[in-house]
Amino acid sequence: MSGILEGKRVLITGVLMESSIAFHTAKVAQEQGAEVILTAFPRPTLTERIAKKLPKPAKVIELDVTNDEHLARVEDTVREELGGLDGVVHSIGFAPQDALGGNFLNTPFESVATAMHVSAFSLKSLTMACLPLMQNGGSVVGLTFDAQFAWPQYDWMGPAKAALEATSRYLARDLGKQNVRCNLISAGPLGSMAAKSIPGFSDLAKVWDERSPLEWDMTDPEPAGRGVVALLSDFFPKTTGEIVHVDGGVHIMGA
Repeated sequence: MSGILEGKRVLITGVLMESSIAFHTAKVAQEQGAEVILTAFPRPTLTERIAKKLPKPAKVIELDVTNDEHLARVEDTVREELGGLDGVVHSIGFAPQDALGGNFLNTPFESVATAMHVSAFSLKSLTMACLPLMQNGGSVVGLTFDAQFAWPQYDWMGPAKAALEATSRYLARDLGKQNVRCNLISAGPLGSMAAKSIPGFSDLAKVWDERSPLEWDMTDPEPAGRGVVALLSDFFPKTTGEIVHVDGGVHIMGA
């Protein structure tokens, strides 16, 4: 029986560790029949090492999503490797240390601007760099952390994720005529490299121990990866601008 991504070509960013959502997205995508190409920055060699743990080989290309020269060469590089694209996964987020960990009121704008550029504006930049490769339409899927709330220690990454969520909706609006869908997975906390960069992350994560209707395992990124793959597939042909929660149900809980 063929997989739900059989014949699909997918570009995936953010494979930094075996514990990352992006790695498990790539793994499940390959298991479901996709051809995968990975992007990496600032250390492509790190991603190349991690990629060897995937079920099939995957080419790694260097891509800094804040670098216009890098973005400009994505089309030719990917076209040479895969011929085109059917899906793009945005798994990119970064904020300087002074924008996290309880420093919200004292963070300088320069650090906020960096967080916004890398974590939110890059969804538009990456999508537009890949758009010429999606001649038959496609699916763009990003990763967020529920921006409806003010989370402990998360500080300026919260507004950055809110901007990411709004950016996804506007991309969905403007790219629908080209049959390109844009959706997000809102995942619960995981022990990824991104999480480890947040001072006091355990304060945030314990919310899930206390409030998640479904038992939440911070060491298991595969459910979120499966959610991304589902949105990449043709099983959601008329869903766009959506945020699908893979968070054990915490988002439904009141006081």
